[in-house]
Amino acid sequence: MASKITEQEVKHVAELAKLEFPQDELEQFTTQLGSIIDMFEEIANEDTDGVEPMTNATDRVNALREDKAVKASKEETDALLKNAPDADDGYIRVPVIIDESEDGE
Repeated sequence: MASKITEQEVKHVAELAKLEFPQDELEQFTTQLGSIIDMFEEIANEDTDGVEPMTNATDRVNALREDKAVKASKEETDALLKNAPDADDGYIRVPVIIDESEDGE
């Protein structure tokens, strides 16, 4: 059943994820992704009537604290920025992850 997905489809998904790999890996990932899709189809065909949905794998409950912004001291801010790989005007600079520039690059 793994023939349902083509190398072109895997290549397209890889491009969407901003991934590149050589042709031999493309063939390998096509086979693997096809197998994964086959597994999901097997699961989808199972009879789950009467099975109660599971919302959590354990009975543990998260202990959450209130989310409050706290002003850092000058020393804390300086220590943080000193450890950052790139900082600018009191902010940590990070690389662009999502390119919204419509130029395709």
